Amino acid sequence: MFTLKVDNEIELQLFQRHHALKLYQLVEDNREHLRVWMPWVDSMNTPYQFEAIIPIWLTQFADNSGLNVGILYNGELVGSIGLHQIDWHNSMTNIGYYLSKNAEGHGVMTRSVQSMLNYAFLQLGLNRIEIRCGVKNRKSRAIPERLGFMTEGKIRDGEQLNGRYHDLIVYGLLARDWDLRVPF
Repeated sequence: MFTLKVDNEIELQLFQRHHALKLYQLVEDNREHLRVWMPWVDSMNTPYQFEAIIPIWLTQFADNSGLNVGILYNGELVGSIGLHQIDWHNSMTNIGYYLSKNAEGHGVMTRSVQSMLNYAFLQLGLNRIEIRCGVKNRKSRAIPERLGFMTEGKIRDGEQLNGRYHDLIVYGLLARDWDLRVPF
């Protein structure tokens, strides 16, 4: 099983079928918090939906086309981070993430994204990573800004969320602009 140790507090662990109930409970406990920026939250209403999607994520991992992992903070599942749609021809991917409300403010996501960047650039040999965030999602935008991503543009009405379109900011980081960084 794929595991990436970030530091003494954080571990990134490949989702397996047995994680479905914990993942559902994480979303359920944080539904109001997550639905503000995550368009898929309202459609995930049962643990069975996670049981159905985890095998798809495992196939993506096996095919080397994606990576979806849980963020364990002091042994507790507090969020998710993933490399989505790995494009091997262009040597690029995008990172998506979310975190439970009670895990915010401890640097968990910054350290997790930093570790995924090290993995993507140094282990996978990718050249480019993108992160897209809602223009008004200051907490999410702080992550790429803190880690040295460049703001590359805005996608107007780039995502539908809770019945409304909103703009997305596109952040990009190239391998040549990244050096191996130790966790914060």
